[in-house]
Amino acid sequence: MTAPFASLRLSSWKMVPLSAALFIAAFSNPIDSYAAAAPVVQQVNSSASSTVTDSDNQLTYLKDRFNIQLSSTPTKGEYIAALTTVLSLNSSSTASEDKNTAFRGLNSNDPLYAQAAALYAEGILDNTDVKPSVPLSQNDAIRIAVKAAGLTELAATYSEDKAQAVLTKSGIRTLTGTAETRLAASQDLAVAVDTGLLPQSELSSFQPDEQADASFTAEVLSRVLAFHGEYKNTVGQVQDDDIFAKIHQAYDTQILVQSPELQALFDAGLQQNLFTGYNIKDSRYDAHFDPKLSLTYGHSDLKHAIQLIGLLRSEGIQAKVQLEPKTSAFVYLKEWGQPVQTENYKVVQINNGNYIAYSKEYDLALEFATIGQKNRFDTIINQYAKKNSKDQAGLIAQSWWQPLYYSLSSPGSAYTEIANNRVSAGRYYAQSFSLTDKASSITDGLRKIKPGVEVESYHFWVDTPFYRYLNGEAQ
Repeated sequence: MTAPFASLRLSSWKMVPLSAALFIAAFSNPIDSYAAAAPVVQQVNSSASSTVTDSDNQLTYLKDRFNIQLSSTPTKGEYIAALTTVLSLNSSSTASEDKNTAFRGLNSNDPLYAQAAALYAEGILDNTDVKPSVPLSQNDAIRIAVKAAGLTELAATYSEDKAQAVLTKSGIRTLTGTAETRLAASQDLAVAVDTGLLPQSELSSFQPDEQADASFTAEVLSRVLAFHGEYKNTVGQVQDDDIFAKIHQAYDTQILVQSPELQALFDAGLQQNLFTGYNIKDSRYDAHFDPKLSLTYGHSDLKHAIQLIGLLRSEGIQAKVQLEPKTSAFVYLKEWGQPVQTENYKVVQINNGNYIAYSKEYDLALEFATIGQKNRFDTIINQYAKKNSKDQAGLIAQSWWQPLYYSLSSPGSAYTEIANNRVSAGRYYAQSFSLTDKASSITDGLRKIKPGVEVESYHFWVDTPFYRYLNGEAQ
Protein backbone atom coordinates (compact mmCIF):
# COMPACT_ATOMS: atom_id res chain seq x y z
CA MET A 1 0.00 0.00 0.00
CA THR A 2 1.31 3.43 -0.77
CA ALA A 3 2.16 5.64 2.11
CA PRO A 4 -0.45 8.08 3.35
CA PHE A 5 0.75 11.73 3.03
CA ALA A 6 2.95 14.22 1.32
CA SER A 7 4.47 17.59 1.80
CA LEU A 8 2.28 20.59 1.57
CA ARG A 9 3.78 23.39 -0.43
CA LEU A 10 1.47 26.40 -0.54
CA SER A 11 2.61 29.54 -2.24
CA SER A 12 -0.63 31.30 -1.37
CA TRP A 13 0.00 31.45 2.37
CA LYS A 14 2.04 34.55 2.45
CA MET A 15 -0.35 37.48 2.60
CA VAL A 16 -3.25 36.29 4.66
CA PRO A 17 -4.48 37.34 8.11
CA LEU A 18 -4.36 35.01 11.10
CA SER A 19 -7.81 33.54 10.58
CA ALA A 20 -6.92 32.64 7.03
CA ALA A 21 -3.56 31.33 8.10
CA LEU A 22 -5.20 28.97 10.55
CA PHE A 23 -7.55 27.88 7.84
CA ILE A 24 -4.61 27.18 5.56
CA ALA A 25 -2.76 25.35 8.27
CA ALA A 26 -5.58 22.90 8.43
CA PHE A 27 -5.00 22.12 4.81
CA SER A 28 -1.34 21.59 5.18
CA ASN A 29 -1.89 18.78 7.55
CA PRO A 30 -0.22 15.61 6.43
CA ILE A 31 -2.69 12.87 6.33
CA ASP A 32 -2.18 10.89 9.45
CA SER A 33 -0.27 12.94 11.96
CA TYR A 34 -0.63 15.03 15.07
CA ALA A 35 1.93 17.67 15.96
CA ALA A 36 2.68 19.92 18.87
CA ALA A 37 4.48 22.93 20.17
CA ALA A 38 7.54 22.52 22.32
CA PRO A 39 6.14 23.23 25.79
CA VAL A 40 3.01 21.13 25.43
CA VAL A 41 2.34 17.87 27.28
CA GLN A 42 0.76 14.93 25.48
CA GLN A 43 -2.35 13.39 26.95
CA VAL A 44 -3.95 10.12 25.99
CA ASN A 45 -7.59 9.70 26.90
CA SER A 46 -9.14 7.85 24.03
CA SER A 47 -12.60 6.38 24.10
CA ALA A 48 -11.86 4.46 20.92
CA SER A 49 -13.01 0.89 20.78
CA SER A 50 -11.37 -1.92 18.86
CA THR A 51 -13.95 -4.65 18.46
CA VAL A 52 -14.56 -7.16 15.71
CA THR A 53 -18.17 -7.49 14.62
CA ASP A 54 -19.78 -10.27 12.63
CA SER A 55 -21.02 -7.70 10.10
CA ASP A 56 -17.47 -6.90 9.01
CA ASN A 57 -15.97 -8.97 6.22
CA GLN A 58 -12.65 -10.00 7.70
CA LEU A 59 -11.39 -11.74 4.56
CA THR A 60 -11.82 -8.49 2.63
CA TYR A 61 -10.32 -6.45 5.45
CA LEU A 62 -7.16 -8.57 5.66
CA LYS A 63 -6.76 -8.47 1.89
CA ASP A 64 -7.28 -4.70 1.61
CA ARG A 65 -5.13 -3.72 4.58
CA PHE A 66 -2.39 -6.38 4.64
CA ASN A 67 -2.63 -8.02 1.21
CA ILE A 68 -3.29 -11.33 2.98
CA GLN A 69 -5.18 -13.75 0.73
CA LEU A 70 -6.06 -16.99 2.44
CA SER A 71 -6.86 -20.12 0.49
CA SER A 72 -10.26 -21.69 1.07
CA THR A 73 -8.60 -24.31 3.31
CA PRO A 74 -5.56 -22.62 4.87
CA THR A 75 -2.52 -24.62 5.89
CA LYS A 76 -0.66 -24.13 9.14
CA GLY A 77 2.10 -22.48 7.12
CA GLU A 78 -0.36 -19.92 5.71
CA TYR A 79 -1.54 -19.16 9.21
CA ILE A 80 1.99 -18.63 10.48
CA ALA A 81 2.74 -16.26 7.60
CA ALA A 82 -0.48 -14.32 8.15
CA LEU A 83 0.10 -13.99 11.91
CA THR A 84 3.61 -12.67 11.34
CA THR A 85 2.21 -10.07 8.96
CA VAL A 86 -0.63 -8.78 11.13
CA LEU A 87 1.63 -8.63 14.19
CA SER A 88 4.31 -6.73 12.22
CA LEU A 89 7.04 -9.01 13.54
CA ASN A 90 10.50 -8.46 12.15
CA SER A 91 10.95 -11.98 10.91
CA SER A 92 14.28 -11.47 9.11
CA SER A 93 16.19 -10.16 12.15
CA THR A 94 14.65 -12.78 14.43
CA ALA A 95 15.57 -15.56 12.03
CA SER A 96 19.20 -14.49 11.96
CA GLU A 97 19.31 -14.81 15.75
CA ASP A 98 17.66 -18.23 15.69
CA LYS A 99 19.62 -20.03 13.01
CA ASN A 100 20.25 -22.85 15.45
CA THR A 101 16.54 -23.51 15.85
CA ALA A 102 15.63 -26.61 13.87
CA PHE A 103 12.05 -26.33 12.65
CA ARG A 104 10.83 -29.67 11.42
CA GLY A 105 9.66 -29.52 7.84
CA LEU A 106 11.54 -26.28 7.15
CA ASN A 107 15.08 -25.36 6.16
CA SER A 108 16.69 -22.00 6.85
CA ASN A 109 16.29 -20.94 3.20
CA ASP A 110 12.53 -21.34 3.26
CA PRO A 111 10.77 -17.94 3.53
CA LEU A 112 8.48 -19.45 6.15
CA TYR A 113 11.48 -20.27 8.33
CA ALA A 114 12.00 -16.61 9.26
CA GLN A 115 8.31 -16.19 10.06
CA ALA A 116 8.22 -19.33 12.22
CA ALA A 117 11.35 -18.12 14.01
CA ALA A 118 9.71 -14.77 14.74
CA LEU A 119 6.66 -16.42 16.28
CA TYR A 120 8.81 -18.92 18.18
CA ALA A 121 10.92 -16.12 19.64
CA GLU A 122 7.72 -14.46 20.91
CA GLY A 123 6.46 -17.70 22.46
CA ILE A 124 3.54 -17.85 20.01
CA LEU A 125 4.81 -21.11 18.55
CA ASP A 126 5.75 -23.33 21.49
CA ASN A 127 7.44 -26.14 19.61
CA THR A 128 9.55 -26.62 16.51
CA ASP A 129 7.25 -29.08 14.75
CA VAL A 130 5.76 -26.53 12.36
CA LYS A 131 4.07 -28.89 9.89
CA PRO A 132 3.62 -26.07 7.34
CA SER A 133 1.74 -28.07 4.74
CA VAL A 134 -0.73 -29.66 7.17
CA PRO A 135 -4.29 -28.28 7.01
CA LEU A 136 -4.92 -25.82 9.82
CA SER A 137 -7.32 -27.25 12.39
CA GLN A 138 -9.76 -25.04 14.27
CA ASN A 139 -8.11 -26.09 17.52
CA ASP A 140 -4.61 -25.12 16.31
CA ALA A 141 -5.88 -21.79 15.04
CA ILE A 142 -7.36 -20.91 18.43
CA ARG A 143 -4.52 -22.26 20.58
CA ILE A 144 -1.88 -20.34 18.62
CA ALA A 145 -4.13 -17.27 18.66
CA VAL A 146 -4.39 -17.41 22.47
CA LYS A 147 -0.62 -16.98 22.68
CA ALA A 148 -0.57 -14.37 19.92
CA ALA A 149 -3.26 -12.38 21.73
CA GLY A 150 -1.23 -12.39 24.96
CA LEU A 151 -3.64 -14.56 26.96
CA THR A 152 -1.26 -17.34 28.04
CA GLU A 153 -1.12 -16.44 31.73
CA LEU A 154 -4.87 -15.90 31.94
CA ALA A 155 -5.49 -19.31 30.38
CA ALA A 156 -3.27 -20.94 32.99
CA THR A 157 -5.51 -19.64 35.79
CA TYR A 158 -8.39 -21.88 34.64
CA SER A 159 -8.81 -24.98 36.75
CA GLU A 160 -9.85 -28.17 34.98
CA ASP A 161 -13.40 -27.81 36.33
CA LYS A 162 -13.69 -24.15 35.34
CA ALA A 163 -12.41 -24.80 31.82
CA GLN A 164 -14.71 -27.78 31.34
CA ALA A 165 -17.71 -25.78 32.58
CA VAL A 166 -17.03 -23.10 29.95
CA LEU A 167 -16.69 -25.67 27.18
CA THR A 168 -19.81 -27.57 28.26
CA LYS A 169 -21.89 -24.41 28.34
CA SER A 170 -20.53 -23.46 24.90
CA GLY A 171 -21.33 -26.85 23.42
CA ILE A 172 -17.70 -27.73 22.68
CA ARG A 173 -17.17 -31.47 22.95
CA THR A 174 -14.65 -33.10 25.28
CA LEU A 175 -11.11 -32.96 23.92
CA THR A 176 -8.95 -36.02 23.34
CA GLY A 177 -5.33 -36.63 24.34
CA THR A 178 -3.40 -37.15 27.55
CA ALA A 179 -4.62 -35.53 30.76
CA GLU A 180 -1.92 -32.87 30.49
CA THR A 181 -2.60 -31.98 26.86
CA ARG A 182 -6.37 -32.04 27.44
CA LEU A 183 -6.05 -29.57 30.30
CA ALA A 184 -3.84 -27.19 28.34
CA ALA A 185 -6.13 -27.34 25.33
CA SER A 186 -9.23 -26.89 27.50
CA GLN A 187 -7.68 -23.85 29.20
CA ASP A 188 -6.85 -22.25 25.85
CA LEU A 189 -10.28 -22.89 24.39
CA ALA A 190 -12.07 -21.74 27.54
CA VAL A 191 -10.18 -18.45 27.71
CA ALA A 192 -10.81 -17.96 23.98
CA VAL A 193 -14.55 -18.37 24.58
CA ASP A 194 -14.65 -16.07 27.60
CA THR A 195 -12.66 -13.29 25.93
CA GLY A 196 -14.37 -13.55 22.55
CA LEU A 197 -11.22 -14.65 20.76
CA LEU A 198 -13.30 -17.62 19.64
CA PRO A 199 -16.25 -15.82 18.02
CA GLN A 200 -19.69 -16.48 19.49
CA SER A 201 -20.97 -16.92 15.95
CA GLU A 202 -18.63 -19.90 15.54
CA LEU A 203 -19.45 -21.78 18.75
CA SER A 204 -22.29 -23.87 17.35
CA SER A 205 -20.14 -25.18 14.50
CA PHE A 206 -16.78 -25.30 16.28
CA GLN A 207 -15.11 -28.70 15.99
CA PRO A 208 -11.55 -28.70 17.39
CA ASP A 209 -10.18 -31.33 15.02
CA GLU A 210 -11.97 -30.09 11.91
CA GLN A 211 -10.21 -27.95 9.32
CA ALA A 212 -10.46 -24.21 9.72
CA ASP A 213 -11.81 -22.53 6.60
CA ALA A 214 -10.71 -19.11 5.32
CA SER A 215 -13.58 -17.24 6.95
CA PHE A 216 -12.93 -18.72 10.40
CA THR A 217 -9.19 -18.08 10.10
CA ALA A 218 -9.67 -14.46 9.04
CA GLU A 219 -12.06 -13.87 11.94
CA VAL A 220 -9.53 -15.19 14.44
CA LEU A 221 -6.68 -13.15 12.91
CA SER A 222 -8.76 -9.98 13.18
CA ARG A 223 -9.51 -10.70 16.82
CA VAL A 224 -5.80 -11.13 17.51
CA LEU A 225 -5.33 -7.68 15.99
CA ALA A 226 -7.98 -6.30 18.34
CA PHE A 227 -6.12 -7.64 21.39
CA HIS A 228 -3.09 -5.63 20.25
CA GLY A 229 -5.11 -2.47 19.67
CA GLU A 230 -4.43 -2.74 15.95
CA TYR A 231 -7.93 -3.46 14.73
CA LYS A 232 -10.43 -0.76 13.80
CA ASN A 233 -10.47 2.05 16.35
CA THR A 234 -13.73 3.98 16.45
CA VAL A 235 -15.56 6.47 18.63
CA GLY A 236 -18.77 5.12 17.15
CA GLN A 237 -20.95 5.04 14.05
CA VAL A 238 -22.56 7.92 12.20
CA GLN A 239 -26.02 6.59 13.06
CA ASP A 240 -25.36 6.10 16.82
CA ASP A 241 -27.60 8.14 19.09
CA ASP A 242 -24.63 9.18 21.21
CA ILE A 243 -22.17 9.86 18.38
CA PHE A 244 -22.23 13.63 18.90
CA ALA A 245 -21.38 13.32 22.59
CA LYS A 246 -18.60 10.88 21.76
CA ILE A 247 -17.10 13.19 19.11
CA HIS A 248 -17.22 16.04 21.59
CA GLN A 249 -15.55 14.00 24.31
CA ALA A 250 -12.87 12.70 21.97
CA TYR A 251 -12.02 16.22 20.77
CA ASP A 252 -12.21 17.88 24.19
CA THR A 253 -9.79 15.43 25.80
CA GLN A 254 -7.09 15.94 23.17
CA ILE A 255 -4.33 18.51 23.48
CA LEU A 256 -1.41 19.51 21.31
CA VAL A 257 1.08 16.69 20.88
CA GLN A 258 4.79 17.26 20.98
CA SER A 259 7.68 15.28 19.61
CA PRO A 260 10.87 17.33 20.02
CA GLU A 261 12.79 15.06 17.66
CA LEU A 262 10.26 15.33 14.84
CA GLN A 263 9.61 19.03 15.41
CA ALA A 264 13.31 19.85 15.21
CA LEU A 265 13.55 18.08 11.84
CA PHE A 266 10.36 19.42 10.27
CA ASP A 267 10.73 22.92 11.71
CA ALA A 268 14.11 23.06 9.99
CA GLY A 269 12.36 21.93 6.80
CA LEU A 270 9.86 24.78 7.18
CA GLN A 271 12.64 27.32 7.57
CA GLN A 272 14.39 25.97 4.48
CA ASN A 273 11.12 26.19 2.50
CA LEU A 274 11.01 22.47 1.81
CA PHE A 275 7.28 22.74 2.54
CA THR A 276 4.92 25.30 4.03
CA GLY A 277 3.25 23.11 6.62
CA TYR A 278 3.28 19.72 8.31
CA ASN A 279 1.37 17.67 10.90
CA ILE A 280 2.33 15.51 13.82
CA LYS A 281 0.02 12.71 14.91
CA ASP A 282 -0.04 9.96 17.49
CA SER A 283 -0.34 6.49 15.96
CA ARG A 284 -2.33 5.21 18.94
CA TYR A 285 -5.37 6.98 17.51
CA ASP A 286 -5.01 5.59 13.97
CA ALA A 287 -8.31 4.18 12.73
CA HIS A 288 -6.93 1.08 10.96
CA PHE A 289 -9.98 1.08 8.69
CA ASP A 290 -10.30 -0.84 5.44
CA PRO A 291 -8.52 1.45 2.92
CA LYS A 292 -10.95 0.64 0.10
CA LEU A 293 -13.99 1.62 2.16
CA SER A 294 -12.55 4.58 4.04
CA LEU A 295 -11.31 8.12 3.68
CA THR A 296 -10.00 10.79 6.02
CA TYR A 297 -11.42 14.31 6.39
CA GLY A 298 -9.34 17.04 8.00
CA HIS A 299 -10.54 20.21 9.75
CA SER A 300 -9.89 22.43 12.76
CA ASP A 301 -13.36 23.35 14.06
CA LEU A 302 -15.37 21.01 16.32
CA LYS A 303 -18.71 22.52 15.30
CA HIS A 304 -17.92 21.59 11.71
CA ALA A 305 -17.32 17.95 12.75
CA ILE A 306 -20.62 17.80 14.62
CA GLN A 307 -22.54 19.24 11.69
CA LEU A 308 -20.70 17.01 9.21
CA ILE A 309 -21.81 13.90 11.10
CA GLY A 310 -25.36 15.28 11.16
CA LEU A 311 -25.15 15.96 7.42
CA LEU A 312 -24.07 12.38 6.73
CA ARG A 313 -26.93 11.06 8.86
CA SER A 314 -29.41 13.23 6.95
CA GLU A 315 -28.08 11.82 3.67
CA GLY A 316 -28.47 8.22 4.83
CA ILE A 317 -24.73 7.56 5.02
CA GLN A 318 -23.63 4.73 7.32
CA ALA A 319 -20.02 4.80 8.45
CA LYS A 320 -17.69 4.03 11.33
CA VAL A 321 -16.07 7.18 12.76
CA GLN A 322 -12.71 7.74 14.42
CA LEU A 323 -11.42 11.13 15.54
CA GLU A 324 -7.65 11.29 15.10
CA PRO A 325 -6.11 14.33 16.82
CA LYS A 326 -3.38 16.21 15.03
CA THR A 327 -1.44 19.43 15.24
CA SER A 328 -0.66 21.42 12.12
CA ALA A 329 2.54 23.45 12.07
CA PHE A 330 3.20 26.35 9.70
CA VAL A 331 5.13 29.62 9.49
CA TYR A 332 3.37 32.59 11.07
CA LEU A 333 4.70 35.82 9.51
CA LYS A 334 5.71 38.65 11.84
CA GLU A 335 3.78 41.17 9.72
CA TRP A 336 0.56 39.47 10.79
CA GLY A 337 1.07 40.98 14.24
CA GLN A 338 1.82 39.56 17.67
CA PRO A 339 0.24 36.08 17.84
CA VAL A 340 -2.16 35.32 20.67
CA GLN A 341 -1.34 31.99 22.28
CA THR A 342 -3.95 29.71 23.78
CA GLU A 343 -4.10 26.15 25.07
CA ASN A 344 -4.73 24.96 21.51
CA TYR A 345 -2.50 27.39 19.62
CA LYS A 346 1.19 27.85 20.37
CA VAL A 347 4.00 29.68 18.62
CA VAL A 348 7.80 29.60 18.80
CA GLN A 349 9.80 32.51 17.35
CA ILE A 350 12.54 31.73 14.84
CA ASN A 351 15.67 33.64 13.83
CA ASN A 352 14.14 35.84 11.11
CA GLY A 353 11.50 37.22 13.45
CA ASN A 354 8.72 35.01 12.13
CA TYR A 355 7.15 32.24 14.18
CA ILE A 356 6.32 28.61 13.79
CA ALA A 357 2.72 28.13 14.87
CA TYR A 358 1.22 24.88 16.16
CA SER A 359 -2.56 24.59 15.92
CA LYS A 360 -4.85 21.88 17.31
CA GLU A 361 -6.83 20.14 14.57
CA TYR A 362 -8.32 16.72 13.85
CA ASP A 363 -8.86 14.14 11.16
CA LEU A 364 -12.18 12.34 10.95
CA ALA A 365 -11.57 8.85 9.60
CA LEU A 366 -14.70 7.37 8.04
CA GLU A 367 -15.23 3.75 6.97
CA PHE A 368 -18.36 3.56 4.85
CA ALA A 369 -20.76 0.64 4.69
CA THR A 370 -20.31 0.38 0.91
CA ILE A 371 -18.08 1.71 -1.87
CA GLY A 372 -21.13 3.50 -3.26
CA GLN A 373 -21.59 5.49 -0.05
CA LYS A 374 -17.89 6.39 -0.06
CA ASN A 375 -18.25 7.65 -3.63
CA ARG A 376 -21.24 9.81 -2.62
CA PHE A 377 -19.19 11.64 -0.01
CA ASP A 378 -17.50 13.89 -2.58
CA THR A 379 -20.87 15.01 -3.99
CA ILE A 380 -22.24 15.71 -0.50
CA ILE A 381 -19.22 17.81 0.49
CA ASN A 382 -19.25 19.82 -2.73
CA GLN A 383 -22.92 20.65 -2.22
CA TYR A 384 -23.00 21.36 1.51
CA ALA A 385 -19.46 21.86 2.85
CA LYS A 386 -17.42 23.62 0.14
CA LYS A 387 -17.40 27.38 0.05
CA ASN A 388 -17.60 28.97 -3.41
CA SER A 389 -18.43 32.58 -2.42
CA LYS A 390 -17.80 34.73 0.64
CA ASP A 391 -21.34 34.82 2.09
CA GLN A 392 -22.62 31.59 0.57
CA ALA A 393 -25.72 30.23 2.29
CA GLY A 394 -26.73 26.59 2.66
CA LEU A 395 -23.38 25.30 3.96
CA ILE A 396 -22.55 23.67 7.26
CA ALA A 397 -20.59 25.76 9.77
CA GLN A 398 -16.98 26.76 9.04
CA SER A 399 -16.92 25.25 5.56
CA TRP A 400 -13.64 25.79 3.73
CA TRP A 401 -12.89 27.05 0.24
CA GLN A 402 -10.78 23.95 -0.27
CA PRO A 403 -11.89 21.12 2.01
CA LEU A 404 -9.37 18.37 2.60
CA TYR A 405 -10.23 14.67 2.39
CA TYR A 406 -8.20 11.82 1.04
CA SER A 407 -8.16 8.08 0.43
CA LEU A 408 -5.35 5.54 0.47
CA SER A 409 -7.03 3.73 -2.43
CA SER A 410 -8.09 5.39 -5.65
CA PRO A 411 -11.77 6.42 -5.31
CA GLY A 412 -12.27 7.60 -8.89
CA SER A 413 -12.05 10.64 -11.15
CA ALA A 414 -13.10 13.14 -8.46
CA TYR A 415 -9.75 12.62 -6.74
CA THR A 416 -6.16 13.29 -7.77
CA GLU A 417 -2.96 11.50 -6.79
CA ILE A 418 -0.53 13.39 -4.55
CA ALA A 419 2.33 12.38 -2.24
CA ASN A 420 3.22 12.33 1.42
CA ASN A 421 6.57 12.31 3.16
CA ARG A 422 6.45 10.88 6.65
CA VAL A 423 8.96 10.33 9.43
CA SER A 424 8.23 8.35 12.60
CA ALA A 425 9.69 8.59 16.09
CA GLY A 426 8.20 6.07 18.49
CA ARG A 427 4.43 6.39 18.44
CA TYR A 428 4.51 9.82 16.79
CA TYR A 429 4.89 10.68 13.14
CA ALA A 430 5.27 13.91 11.21
CA GLN A 431 4.14 14.26 7.63
CA SER A 432 3.65 16.79 4.90
CA PHE A 433 1.63 16.60 1.68
CA SER A 434 2.96 17.66 -1.72
CA LEU A 435 2.51 17.31 -5.42
CA THR A 436 4.03 14.05 -6.60
CA ASP A 437 6.87 15.77 -8.47
CA LYS A 438 7.93 17.58 -5.28
CA ALA A 439 8.18 14.51 -3.05
CA SER A 440 11.74 13.49 -3.88
CA SER A 441 13.12 16.97 -3.22
CA ILE A 442 11.40 17.03 0.17
CA THR A 443 12.81 13.62 1.04
CA ASP A 444 16.28 14.70 -0.03
CA GLY A 445 15.97 17.93 1.94
CA LEU A 446 14.98 16.12 5.14
CA ARG A 447 17.90 13.73 4.74
CA LYS A 448 20.30 16.65 4.35
CA ILE A 449 19.00 18.13 7.58
CA LYS A 450 19.28 14.79 9.37
CA PRO A 451 21.51 12.30 7.53
CA GLY A 452 20.29 8.74 7.72
CA VAL A 453 16.72 9.65 8.66
CA GLU A 454 14.19 7.13 7.38
CA VAL A 455 11.58 8.90 5.26
CA GLU A 456 8.51 6.97 4.17
CA SER A 457 7.16 8.32 0.91
CA TYR A 458 3.97 7.16 -0.75
CA HIS A 459 1.11 8.30 -2.96
CA PHE A 460 -2.56 8.65 -2.10
CA TRP A 461 -5.63 10.40 -3.52
CA VAL A 462 -7.05 13.78 -2.49
CA ASP A 463 -10.17 15.75 -3.44
CA THR A 464 -9.94 18.12 -6.40
CA PRO A 465 -10.28 21.42 -4.44
CA PHE A 466 -7.35 20.52 -2.19
CA TYR A 467 -5.30 19.50 -5.20
CA ARG A 468 -5.93 22.96 -6.62
CA TYR A 469 -4.81 24.36 -3.29
CA LEU A 470 -1.50 22.51 -3.57
CA ASN A 471 -1.08 24.15 -6.96
CA GLY A 472 -1.40 27.59 -5.33
CA GLU A 473 -5.00 28.36 -6.28
CA ALA A 474 -6.81 30.40 -3.61
CA GLN A 475 -10.19 28.84 -4.36
